[in-house]
Amino acid sequence: MKVLNLIARLLDYPSDELVANLDQLTNWVAESDDLDASLRDLLLLFISHYERMDALDWQSEYDGLFERGRAVSLHIFEHVHGESRDRGQAMVDLMARYRSAGLELSERELPDYLPTYLEFCATQGEEAYGWVHDITHVIALLSARLSKRESPYHLLMDALLQMAGVFVDLAALKEEVANEERDDTPEALDKIWEEEVVSFTGTNQCDQSNSRPSTAQLRDSQPLTWADAAQNSAQPALQE
Repeated sequence: MKVLNLIARLLDYPSDELVANLDQLTNWVAESDDLDASLRDLLLLFISHYERMDALDWQSEYDGLFERGRAVSLHIFEHVHGESRDRGQAMVDLMARYRSAGLELSERELPDYLPTYLEFCATQGEEAYGWVHDITHVIALLSARLSKRESPYHLLMDALLQMAGVFVDLAALKEEVANEERDDTPEALDKIWEEEVVSFTGTNQCDQSNSRPSTAQLRDSQPLTWADAAQNSAQPALQE
């Protein structure tokens, strides 16, 4: 499921490597036979927006969006369990599922990080979209909140909803979140930092970029590489 790997990379922190390969990703999306027209349009619209942005500006925007407050957190269980003890057990259960599929994460990597979850989904062959379906309530909430903030990242959430094949009344959900107070203002952030931080890994620093599924872990054996995106480019493939 290369498209899930693609969305996972686009949702992750915009590394210099990603920025350097956006044109190749554009070519892959435009020419892929695996994407229908509406899904292709969503992905191309997202990529084209950031192709016009300086890398440092994109990274700064990303930090301001996803690292300030919890409303649009990319950690799935943040929206399901908050900081309750149920979140810890959910983490354990999800990690066990990853391990049974042959996926090992680094000690400090939280399993409910959405890009990591999507890369896991991509290893599940015909069951991949079922795993996406299981979190559509979270994806829909993120889509509505990101739309409220006028962020292009809502396009990636809309793409995931489309892939899951689930109807969501986004208009009603957007009305519901319209009255939510922002949690990324200086005042709101001060209040959050005063609260006790709950850690599930023994540290508050979570590295979400060290471990990714290897080629051997992929059931469909076709992870997206930059060489795929480049088509006939002479640039060597970057292995997962």
